[in-house]
Amino acid sequence: MIRSRRWQALMVALLMVAGSTVATWRRPTVYLADQIGQPNLQTLFPSAFGQWHVAAGQTPILPAPDVQAVLDAIYNQVLARTYVNAAGDAIMLTVAYGGDQSDGTGAHRPEACYPAQGFSVTANQVGSLRIGPRNVPVRRLLTQRDWRYEPVTYWIAVGHEVVTTGVGQKLAQMRYGLRGVIADGMLVRVSSIDADGAHAHALQAAFLEELARALDAKSLDRVFGAAAGA
Repeated sequence: MIRSRRWQALMVALLMVAGSTVATWRRPTVYLADQIGQPNLQTLFPSAFGQWHVAAGQTPILPAPDVQAVLDAIYNQVLARTYVNAAGDAIMLTVAYGGDQSDGTGAHRPEACYPAQGFSVTANQVGSLRIGPRNVPVRRLLTQRDWRYEPVTYWIAVGHEVVTTGVGQKLAQMRYGLRGVIADGMLVRVSSIDADGAHAHALQAAFLEELARALDAKSLDRVFGAAAGA
């Protein structure tokens, strides 16, 4: 674990140096959001689809004021909804969008955000989610605060690329930067209250698969990343 963290720290340091060199050689000047337009999260994510609909008056736990101040500096839009189905299952969806994913405004990942709200992260694993032709990389967490067990599934879309690590995020930014483009970014997170992490993550995957079926092709690319070869 210690060796892995040291390796990650070294990789981030090397990428920062490389990114600085690239920035000096060719500083990005065009915003991807200006080319393809900023999404409207309220309309991008339907209030009802498949067996799910928004539960009026229910939202995920709000961040502490200091955490909210950081989020406000990073993101242009934040959407927080709770969806329910006829069986009484509830899924909390939180989506944060920022038009500039350069170094100063990189996405704020849940494994840092949850502890800032008093949760402990007891498991943190990379997985995948099959969405049609897409094999979407995701990160799955188990979090706990007192009696509240909240398993989480999330990913970050940098432009049309999906990443789950800080290194992957940096590389995606650099790939866009080499084309003179400043990528936008979207963090998509689903969670539920459930002491059974495996059951929660399976339910979250089913929810996301139904959500994907409700989106058009352009929206799919924005939320789940472009399909291979697209």
